[in-house]
Amino acid sequence: MCGRFTQLFTWSELMALYNLTNEAIPNLKASWNIAPTQDVGVIVPEEDGRIYKTMRWGLVPMWAKDIKIGNQAINARIESAATKPLFRGAWTSRRCLIPASGFYEWVRHESRMRDCPAVSSGRTCRPIGSTLRGGAARRRTV
Repeated sequence: MCGRFTQLFTWSELMALYNLTNEAIPNLKASWNIAPTQDVGVIVPEEDGRIYKTMRWGLVPMWAKDIKIGNQAINARIESAATKPLFRGAWTSRRCLIPASGFYEWVRHESRMRDCPAVSSGRTCRPIGSTLRGGAARRRTV
């Protein structure tokens, strides 16, 4: 399960990749450490075409009494998403595309630190996959 991801695209890259129809987003910034419950840039279909907007990462079902359930409902298996009660409604009518540059999970390492795209003391990350430009992973020293 992916716990964090990055969004490193510029507006012109998003326009070229997804044929967006909305106006430019002036404050679009790269993010190296997007976590569940944060606002995320997504692509959604509208009447005039695809648009870019922000949504909160995490699925909060209608029956939930507390929005914190969205912290746990961040991933679904493609094999079962259409049939699981938690994801079934969203699967059929509320889909979006999330442009991600890479994704990873935080893991604890007591003995040593490694390079990681996001910086946090006492932790390092394990890259799971990457679609970073140029084919080489971007790294910062922890």
